Formats: sequence, structure tokens, C-alpha cells
Amino acid sequence: MIRRKAAAAALGVAAAALLAACSSDDGSESDESGSMGADDSMSAGEFAEGSTMAALADAGAITIGTKFDQPLFGLLAPSGDPEGFDVEIGKIIASELGIDEDGIEWVETVSANREPFIEDGTVDIVVATYTINDERKELVSFAGPYYNAGQALMVSVDNEDIMSPDDLAGKNVCSVEGSTPAANIADNYPDANLSLFAAYTDCLEPLRNGQVDVVTTDNVILAGYVAEYPEDFKVVGEPFTEEPYGIGLAHDDDEFRDWINDVLEEIFEDGRWLEAWNATAGTVLPEPDVPTVDRYEN
Repeated sequence: MIRRKAAAAALGVAAAALLAACSSDDGSESDESGSMGADDSMSAGEFAEGSTMAALADAGAITIGTKFDQPLFGLLAPSGDPEGFDVEIGKIIASELGIDEDGIEWVETVSANREPFIEDGTVDIVVATYTINDERKELVSFAGPYYNAGQALMVSVDNEDIMSPDDLAGKNVCSVEGSTPAANIADNYPDANLSLFAAYTDCLEPLRNGQVDVVTTDNVILAGYVAEYPEDFKVVGEPFTEEPYGIGLAHDDDEFRDWINDVLEEIFEDGRWLEAWNATAGTVLPEPDVPTVDRYEN
């Protein structure tokens, strides 16, 4: 994606240079072209030549993977564009590259295709309730965390049998292929009957009709479904894992990862992170603690 965008940007720069050479000395025309050039150079010129940041800034475009089925974090709106906290974080990163919202291509990523999409260049980054863990670090890199969640359980509103993962023996549990919550149930609660689907929304109707007893994923994701369907579902018990959400990117692109980490720390400090939270997930969930970025080494 980046190489194609950079090539297109190079053609654009060449064309711009030709136009500039052919332009008149008229003051108003010079001011207008100079203003546009200054905006472009400010966004691209801040980054080292050959870096991912420079390539994206030059292209004026970025492809971001996110969820399309998770209220509060990444949900496809009636407009056809995703909305939520993850989406706002993605927009901030794009804006710091000088890319406006029209320059963002959103690609739906489910849990199972996040690493493949990063590895094959389908997306430039993934912001999709993406838990940082050591197994995934073997395949991709992570900036962040930008939020700390925890695995929880959602049941029907009239269910009084399940209050914690210790109650899952013999129960039908629904989760998603490739997710850390599913792996946790398989590894640590083997007496549960685990059913895996492509997306968490695929678990909702089975929970309604009694095919499964419980849906498990991160507490903030479940809170979004409860907010949408309060007469059907409830979250029970307390979170029983730690799920630090990170921004996924190409495995050895340390420069890009460091830059994103710098952006995250800046928005933690200047209030943009909390503003994004309050406009999305914060309409339902309490204000979270500010995370601490983990600048780990590959």
C-alpha cells in the first residue's frame, strides 16, 4: 500500500513542480500555490526521507483496519463510515500525518485477519480493539497501549447461573476466532463448550435464543452491546484478564511505531485522547485511567 501511495505522490510532486515552473509572476497566484505547497511540505517535511510517515504524508492517504460491528469502538454507521473510539484514534494518527478524513480508507478487520492484513499490506495500521500480546508480537508490532480493557461475560438478562468464569463448566460459550478471550477460555476453562464465530455480532442471536449461555470478550465491547440491547443482555461479574489495546503495524517498522507512541503520549497529555473517549465510548462507560505507553523492543 505504502509503495503504491508513495509512487503516486512522487508523480504528484513532479506535476506540481512543472506547474510551478510554468506559473506566472502574478502575486495572487503565487500566494495561492505557495500556501498549498507550504501545507504539503509541512506534513511531509517533518519526517525522515524513506520513512513510513513520509510515504504516507506524501501520498496524503492511509488505509486503517478497524472493526465494523463493535458499538462504542468501531461500528459501521448509517452513513457507511465507521464510528467509535478506535476510529477517532485512527483519525488523530492520520491528522498528525497531515491526512484529512477524506484521505482515510477504512477496511473492516475481524479478529482473525488483523495480522494477515498488516503482513500483506492490505492496511497500513490496525486500530481494532487489538490486544497486545507476546504471540502477536512475533508477527506484527504494536504502539500503545491507548486503552486497557479486560475480559468479561455477557448473558441474557434473566440468567442467574453465571457470574464468573468459574461458572462456565458445561456451559455453551460464544466468542470469536483468533481473539484473546477465546484463547483464554480454551486454555484455562476447558470444561466450557466453546463455539467460535467470525464476529461478535454472530454471537448475539444465539444468546437470545438460548443456543449459547454466554458471550465472552472484552468488557467495553460487551458494554456496547448491552447499551444497544438493554432488555436482552447484561454483563456479569468483574473483568478477569488485562487486555491492553494497541495499534498494529508492520513488524520491524520501529521508526513508525516510535512515532505513533509519541503521538499517543502527546494526546494523553493535551486532552485529545479524553475528548475522543468522551465523544464515543464515554457516552456509556466511565472515564478510564490514562494508559502508559509500552516502548518494548522487538
